[in-house]
Amino acid sequence: MGVPSKYSSTITSFTDGRESCGSPTHLDPSMSKGYKHIYDPIHGYIKLDSYVIDFIDTPQFQRLRDLKQLGSAYFVFPGASHNRFEHSIGVSHLSNKMVQQLKSHQPELGISDRDVRCITLAGLCHDLGHGPFSHVFDRDFIPCVRPGYKWEHENASEMMLEYLIDDNNIDIEKDDINFIKDLIVGTKRSSREEKAFLFDIVANKRNSIDVDKFDYIQRDCHSVGHKGSYDYSRLMFRSRVIDDQICFNYKEVYDLFDMYQTRFRLFKQIYNHRAAKEIELMLVDAMVAADPVLKISEMIDCPQEYLYLTDNIIGEIESSRDPALKESKDIVSRVRRRDLYKFVDEFTIPPAVARYIEKSKVTPSRIVEYRDVNDDLSESDIIVRWGRLHYGMGPENPIKHIRFFADNCPHKSFNVTDDTVSLCMPANFEENKLQIFTRDPKKRQSAQRATRRFMEEFNIELSQSHPIMACAKITPHKGDTLPEVIGTPKGRRLLF
Repeated sequence: MGVPSKYSSTITSFTDGRESCGSPTHLDPSMSKGYKHIYDPIHGYIKLDSYVIDFIDTPQFQRLRDLKQLGSAYFVFPGASHNRFEHSIGVSHLSNKMVQQLKSHQPELGISDRDVRCITLAGLCHDLGHGPFSHVFDRDFIPCVRPGYKWEHENASEMMLEYLIDDNNIDIEKDDINFIKDLIVGTKRSSREEKAFLFDIVANKRNSIDVDKFDYIQRDCHSVGHKGSYDYSRLMFRSRVIDDQICFNYKEVYDLFDMYQTRFRLFKQIYNHRAAKEIELMLVDAMVAADPVLKISEMIDCPQEYLYLTDNIIGEIESSRDPALKESKDIVSRVRRRDLYKFVDEFTIPPAVARYIEKSKVTPSRIVEYRDVNDDLSESDIIVRWGRLHYGMGPENPIKHIRFFADNCPHKSFNVTDDTVSLCMPANFEENKLQIFTRDPKKRQSAQRATRRFMEEFNIELSQSHPIMACAKITPHKGDTLPEVIGTPKGRRLLF
């Protein structure tokens, strides 16, 4: 059976965008379902075909309006008010734009209308499964309340996609649903023969260059006032498929590296901003405290309940009169009053050192063993957080995973070396961090004293158990030494 005729792109309606200008989420419900134009501050005018509108005009997709793209960062950066809703529409637009460009420039690829529709819908639905406050939910909250349970928002995206289709009676073939799911995760799992390069578009597992990043990097930079210089539209236009893989013109190598650098800067300066992390930890604590009452963690197994699980969970906690939610309400109240948890200390750990560290040995209970005799510092006051920042491919240079082509030989691909990009390439592409926070701002100094004494002892343990560590020492950042802390070692960079 072919794709239903309702998915045809026949033009039955049009808006010039004047009513919707300035609002990326304005969709006129009075318009007949042919196609619509909306105006997006990042991509300009976006055309939404009828089959895309069928998915957008559902409760499951509209839910994304209530999920902040940057989670807790919105509490720090007022401009970061954009949601998963407009991001998903942007990714859908870029998915369609890229596959149409490949189809037009390389007809020999045999890209079908079905391929275009499935790629477009995969871009649209890739974030359907995000929980409250973005990645906080699946990376921090769920591991706390359901330890050992293997679950990520991609799992929920597949669940919510099925629910969206069934609940709204969308007529689409099972093979297409499975194909869309595979495109969302970037891995072919179905037995049906599909074009391998299509899996590079939405979620590229090969080198991390995909339209999801094109949109969120550009959108996030725009929202927080960060100036990004790379041109994603040029990268898309200067790409082609060689040997079933999307390759790029070698003249774009620096622009690609600039994209990776911009992503890294966003993670370092925006997503992992210390105040944003303090609030993030508080939101996790609030949801953990509320879980026995609201059963938040159980909602991930039921799409009908997950539909109503959004950032609004905080408002639900605040407005509840249940006395069992007092602890959770108090934490949320502290966020509102800016009475935040406090950053205590940070240690940057290079890869040569990180491989020998057993994270289970750095715990709040061990840190409080080194408190002053008169310090009222308890295990519950300390939060240990491990962080990992990279350019998109872990410790590796992502450029090494990209295939390029030259204008004079567009049918052969090749890799490039570091010096092709620049002689000033980073020595490392991954940064491991250990951060300590305290739930009680009054105990910040005592927490830092205990942390630094513990880390001195931890350095000794490492050097004894791993001789290669004898000349290395994990030391705190210079700017993180609190004035009240006396006698702590001078902050300096890690030694090798």
